[in-house]
Amino acid sequence: MSSSPQPVADLLTDLARGLRALGVRWFLFGAQAAILHGSARLSADVDVTVELGTRSSRELVAALLRSGFELRVADVGGFVEATRVIPLLHAASRMPLDIVLAGPGLEDQFFARATERRVGDVVVPVVSAEDLVAMKILAGRPRDMEDVASIVRAQRDLDVDAIRDTLRLLERALDRADLVTELERVIAGAGGAGPRA
Repeated sequence: MSSSPQPVADLLTDLARGLRALGVRWFLFGAQAAILHGSARLSADVDVTVELGTRSSRELVAALLRSGFELRVADVGGFVEATRVIPLLHAASRMPLDIVLAGPGLEDQFFARATERRVGDVVVPVVSAEDLVAMKILAGRPRDMEDVASIVRAQRDLDVDAIRDTLRLLERALDRADLVTELERVIAGAGGAGPRA
């Protein structure tokens, strides 16, 4: 059982219903996934990645509007084209939902490694702890680093080598050289028993 509050479970139930009707792959990431992987924090928003496959963003929006969601922007087509994000609001809970449209490449691995978790009465695909840590190291905000430290402390079987591999791929793709170093810094500062390296 998850410790997620009921509004999150209600949102995910409606979301899962809408996405199941479309037959698209998706996974939960962001703050709600961090909570499921051991971060002690509160968050009033939900982030998911959706792979449209043969579906269009217009079909996705229509399915979610039928499932109890509202758009948070007027020009959704222009916004999606510029950002690859669809910002929605769950009508019943008033919680924001951001849908990130998946692209090719690394996200294929994230889908393959996602695991199912129960949140309230619904089972949802959740990004793996390792991939979530890599995402949060890349985002690099202080709150993300706090989440990484919490996940490192909570997940004793965390595959740190897999995280390093993902971060090295990102470093090459983005012409950066600081991501693995930042991971090591956060792990060293996390204290506690932590994962097996």
